[in-house]
Amino acid sequence: MSHPAPARPLSASADASPDVSAGASAASADSSGAPAAPPSGAPTAADLLDFVRRTAADRELVDSLPLDPEGRTWVRLEGPGGSEAWLIGWPPGTGTGWHDHADSLGAFATARGTLTENALAVRLPASGWKTLELADGLDRSRRLAEGGGRAFGRHHVHEVLNESPDTHAVSVHAYYPPLPLIRRFSRTGAVLRLEQVERPEDWQ
Repeated sequence: MSHPAPARPLSASADASPDVSAGASAASADSSGAPAAPPSGAPTAADLLDFVRRTAADRELVDSLPLDPEGRTWVRLEGPGGSEAWLIGWPPGTGTGWHDHADSLGAFATARGTLTENALAVRLPASGWKTLELADGLDRSRRLAEGGGRAFGRHHVHEVLNESPDTHAVSVHAYYPPLPLIRRFSRTGAVLRLEQVERPEDWQ
């Protein structure tokens, strides 16, 4: 039995970024179309979640992060098994905007304050589109207070926000493999638009 697609292109674009095509789909499937198996010994999403929770409980490390009242701050950490990890400070009212993580697994935990995650229960096409119309019922939202964490799989689409009007939040994030790219989106109602593709040199 077939099911309706949860998201459909409104306008496929021939000038869609080649970075999206190469980065979001590369190494994601073998010749049979099945997801590529992770290397033996690679950290799982559960391993990443355990790491971010333990790291978020390290008061000395969390307190060492410089905080800025105007913008987010971050420090690169040594993640487990070759993963990419970050300690991030969130001024009141700041957020990431909608984005995904290509083929990377991930996890994050709140070390101070409360963060809100809004997510989409959908896997977006890897390439060939600029604008999608989302079906009803895809939105998920959760609040992660201090000590709270969550793990997610490949191609996870979300935004993370510090909605407090007056309190900084701090969190720990980890990704495996290290992020090959981030696709950033804008959203108006049910319409999601690809705005930018970032590479590691843009945030390191």
